[in-house]
Amino acid sequence: MREALLWEREAGRIHCLLCPHDCRIAEGARGICGVREHRDGALWALTYGMVSSVAVDPIEKKPVFHYRPGTTALSLGSVGCSMRCGHCQNWQISRARPGGDQPLQYLGPEEVVPLAREHGCEGVAFTYNEPVIWAEYVLDVARACREAGIYTVMVTNGYITEAGLDLLGPYIDVWRVDIKAFDDETYREFCHARSVRPVLAAAERARTVWNMHVEVVTNVVPTVNDTEETLGAIARWIAGSLGPDTPWHVTRFFPYLDLAHLPPTPIETLENARRIGQEAGLHFVFAGNVRMPGAEDTVCPSCGAVAIGRDGYNVTRRQTRAGACAACGTRLGIVE
Repeated sequence: MREALLWEREAGRIHCLLCPHDCRIAEGARGICGVREHRDGALWALTYGMVSSVAVDPIEKKPVFHYRPGTTALSLGSVGCSMRCGHCQNWQISRARPGGDQPLQYLGPEEVVPLAREHGCEGVAFTYNEPVIWAEYVLDVARACREAGIYTVMVTNGYITEAGLDLLGPYIDVWRVDIKAFDDETYREFCHARSVRPVLAAAERARTVWNMHVEVVTNVVPTVNDTEETLGAIARWIAGSLGPDTPWHVTRFFPYLDLAHLPPTPIETLENARRIGQEAGLHFVFAGNVRMPGAEDTVCPSCGAVAIGRDGYNVTRRQTRAGACAACGTRLGIVE
């Protein structure tokens, strides 16, 4: 447990300033995330250093395709989340709370860099549950990584305030964000978050103010966010606000948890999403959670050469030079 950052006292309660829920927390209670508690007049981060999951993953598994492709990242997760998505694949930890049945072990921030080096990892990814609510620990680990020359990745739902983003901004290299829909109603119904707007604003700020590498994932869920209108709005926003070289991963949904009654995403829907993204001006639209030949390859938009070939999480071919297409020299927005 560690005293939290970004809060203020307000009429006998604690106002948490980390995420747009703006929780006003009574003494002895916790915020919506379940891991930030008002105790003795202060806000405490209950999961500081408490890890539920540790793994060595290809960076492509996040998925991140255009930042240090072919490298591995030490992936760390804890418990809790600022959203409650009905199809969460990691619900056992995202819905868990400190003191519950989910086993946790302490991993000090000073232990992370040696552990990453021991396993040959060039990066550290904060993932599995929502890392924003782990901000104090993320900050300390990311500082150590920056000093050691190890890159950092946030695999996030992006629900963070400007103050929260600016706290982490100097030390995070990659902002891999989920855009789950493009309207507030869907976010309220399926994510239990008030609005998509803070997610969009944070992604834009991560890119323009903090110069992070940004990649976007949309899990395409039948009847939820699979319309041409929704997918087109997301694609146009990415192209206009983040840039046409920003990778967009449209991934296949499988029936799960609260949405177990829905069918898997049809392949035709993913093909349509890729078309929509390309017509919106995006150069790199990838299909995930599915076998579609060529749908995960990075193809040069200028000459059509396969700059990076992939088979699942494996890089099978690489024809790039300093982030550009080796065949024609077009810059692809890849950080190598």
